[in-house]
Amino acid sequence: MKIICVSCGHKVDLGDSYDDYAGQVKCVACTALLEIKTEDGSLRSVAVVRELTAPRTATGP
Repeated sequence: MKIICVSCGHKVDLGDSYDDYAGQVKCVACTALLEIKTEDGSLRSVAVVRELTAPRTATGP
């Protein structure tokens, strides 16, 4: 099963083990945490639990 990350648009391949699943999945591209529910191989719902964060930059003196 493949889903699209609602935070960054990356295609996330979940595999067959997620055909009947309810829980969290982390996007490998942006590290957003998604709450998903699948049933019989179809995505039923998806929501962002934690958005991606911008990388911190070092500030010098």
